[in-house]
Amino acid sequence: MATRLRKSRKQRGSRYCGWGQIGQHRASGSRGGVGGAGKHKHFFIRTIKEEPNHFGHEQFHALRTSDVQKWVNIKELNELVKYSETDKDGKVILDLDKLGIGKVLGTGVLNSALTIKVRKISDSAKNKINSAGGEVLIIDELNTE
Repeated sequence: MATRLRKSRKQRGSRYCGWGQIGQHRASGSRGGVGGAGKHKHFFIRTIKEEPNHFGHEQFHALRTSDVQKWVNIKELNELVKYSETDKDGKVILDLDKLGIGKVLGTGVLNSALTIKVRKISDSAKNKINSAGGEVLIIDELNTE
């Protein structure tokens, strides 16, 4: 089409060039905002079609994986005795590592003498187990010997 016949050429001289009142085609309001504006409102369908994973977040990743995931107090060891084994000397051995428990904490009282295998233990828990006539075997120290 020849430029001289275009509508834009015919509109020259008129005040608004076919866009109605002052400012109707002037700023970003005429296109619904700038950037990510309206993704949860008037551009929601466009967002779902073009960016289906826009909303939501990644799964949480712990900064330190070495932290103890599961622990138990001494008062709860009395209930875990049912998962224990006895050796040839008659000692009751409770392997907490097999049960998925990483640490023993010192709250409570131990009713019987137990030999406990665990990765980590607090000082107060170790003292209470030893005073009850039991024994603590730390797994990492057993593997190095």
